[in-house]
Amino acid sequence: MSDRYLNDFIPGQTFESPFMTVTREQIIDFARNFDPNPFHHDEQAAREAGYPTIIASGFHTLSLSFRLFFDLGLWSTAILPSPGLSGVKFMRPLFPGQKIRIRAEVLELIPSMSNPGQGLLRIRHDTLVDSGEVILVAECLHRLRRRG
Repeated sequence: MSDRYLNDFIPGQTFESPFMTVTREQIIDFARNFDPNPFHHDEQAAREAGYPTIIASGFHTLSLSFRLFFDLGLWSTAILPSPGLSGVKFMRPLFPGQKIRIRAEVLELIPSMSNPGQGLLRIRHDTLVDSGEVILVAECLHRLRRRG
């Protein structure tokens, strides 16, 4: 892990993860536990919904994307509980066997007015499949400590 703090980031800076392959079993397991819509675990239901096979839940894709982002190890001691997401767009479905990676771009540093020792890092997280197509976009606010 890295020891980056809020003031170590600059707008326009980007980070990319390696690829991860998403399996049919992972998609079905997530669906059964958290999003049981039939097109996430039943082939016939997926075809009736217009897809050639089951598709991952958008929440599953988002969760995998966050895992890939945090596996980058951008900060180890600076992270604090964050206020959330300001937007999530599911652009395309994620299919079994596809490989995904994330590309994160720093959009803005927002120093805290009430606590000068911390602030928010606004980052756009793009999730891409191996063809380069963006399938998910999320704008996130990460609360971080400031160096010094």
